[in-house]
Parts: sequence; structure tokens; C-alpha cells
Amino acid sequence: MKLVTFENGSSARVGVLDGDLVRDVTAVDDSLPTSLLGVVTAADGVLDRIRQATSAAPAVALGDVTVHAPLPTPTGDVIAVGKNYPDHAKEFADSGFDATEKEVLPSHPIIFGKSGSSIIGTAAPIVSGNDPTGTTDYEGELGVVIGREARSVDPANALDHVFGFTIINDVTARELQSMHAQWFVGKSPDTFCPMGPCIVTADEFGDVGSASLRTVVNGEVRQSYALADMIFDIPTVIATLSAVMTLRPGVVIATGTGPGVGIGFDPPRFLRPGDVVDVTVDGIGTLSNPVV
Repeated sequence: MKLVTFENGSSARVGVLDGDLVRDVTAVDDSLPTSLLGVVTAADGVLDRIRQATSAAPAVALGDVTVHAPLPTPTGDVIAVGKNYPDHAKEFADSGFDATEKEVLPSHPIIFGKSGSSIIGTAAPIVSGNDPTGTTDYEGELGVVIGREARSVDPANALDHVFGFTIINDVTARELQSMHAQWFVGKSPDTFCPMGPCIVTADEFGDVGSASLRTVVNGEVRQSYALADMIFDIPTVIATLSAVMTLRPGVVIATGTGPGVGIGFDPPRFLRPGDVVDVTVDGIGTLSNPVV
């Protein structure tokens, strides 16, 4: 299923994306959680109840609703993986903005945080003025949503803890990222974490390695890469994190970006007001955001 957080004149609630329609499942079963975080953290069986409600749920045209980030307030800040694709790791090293690592290709996953207050949904504007340095960049990424508590998880079982997948644009203020070498500040300005448009449940998304991602700016393809090219795959990332911390349901992990970001060009091609960034992942859809 493709699950969304939407509203159309009343409070935000859970819906099922059905082509160009949103099925208002809580209108059929008012005992269902009204938030996707509630769905993710609910006991087993909630997805079956949503499926049962979908066929009878009233349909609303997608164009008539506001689609928010699927998890506007996830469990904690977004956990992100840096330099997780070989070609991007090289372009980042060559850009002069990487102030943290001597290795071009990391020998262990590089983990950082991205403030939950930076999350916005599809169609919401990226406010470039929140980056005082004028070096705002895009990073199209696959997002992973944890659905079962994970602690000391073996990589072989790691995907059993995944609820589903979404799209994240890890928008970054490059000068701030370089100045504050730990990256958190440069990654966390308000509106710098577009997420969505939906969460696709793990059973429907299938094999991550068979999907690809494309980032388009103003109609020009900037990124096009296979998710199979990750240096550290999703099971490895989950195992690495869960070895030292408990990953609770509702945790979101951004898995890293591929080559083609703005700093990979000479000169760099930063985002400017009037730009539109579209990030598409096979099987999920397109996350689209204007820049203001």
C-alpha cells in the first residue's frame, strides 16, 4: 500500500493513495489511527484493517487535497547516511566542501542527524533564505521507516524491522556543512527535509536493489542512479545503528545520495528561488518541491 498523510478541509489524517485518488480510510473505520506515526507504531494487524477499509473508503481527487510529509513528526530526528555511493563520495571529496573525512570512500557508515523540524511535504516550498550562505544543494535519497523495534539486529534479519520506504530530499547548505564540520547545522535549516509523497509498505516495495532514483531540477535530469549501488546497504546500516542504540518504530533513515548533486558541477549549481526539484523513486512516486 501507499499510505499518505492528507487533509481537505479538516484535520490531517491517514489515507491510501490509489492512482490519482486518496482513499479516506478513517471515514470507514474511525478506530484506525489518524496519523501515520500511529499506524507505524500500532500493533500487528493494523495494515490488514486499512486494506479492509480501503475498498469502501470514499475517494478524494489527489488534486483536491493537501498531502503532507507522511511522518511530519517521526520518532526523533532523521538519521542520515553520508557518502554512501562511490561516485558521490568522489564528487564530494573533489568539491572542496568535505571538511570531515580524509577517506574518499568510507570504511564504515558515516552517520549524522537532520533535525525533525526541517521536514516538509511534497509541494511545500524549500526556503532558500534559511541558508544565509546561498549554497543550497539537493540530494535525492531513499528513506527507510522502521516499523519494529530494532536492537542488536543481525543484517540477515534487518529488513524484518522495516515498515516501508519513502523519498527524502536531503537539502543541504554546503557552506554551513563545511563550516560546522559535523554537518548537523548545514543539514537542518527549516524546510530542508522534503519527505514523501507517501510511504510504500515494505511488502509492496519489494527488492530495493532493483529500483532507481532520479532527481530533476527545472526539467533537467541531475541525478540518475541505481539504489543497488549503495556502499553500505540497508541491512548493514540498520545493523550498525542497532548495535549501539534502539531503533524505535517511526524512526526514519535517509540512506544517502548518488552522484549529480550541485557541488559536483564546475562551477557548482546551487538552488535558487524559482527552481523546482523533483525526486522520483521507482515504485514510490515523485517528491516535488519549489524553491523560494
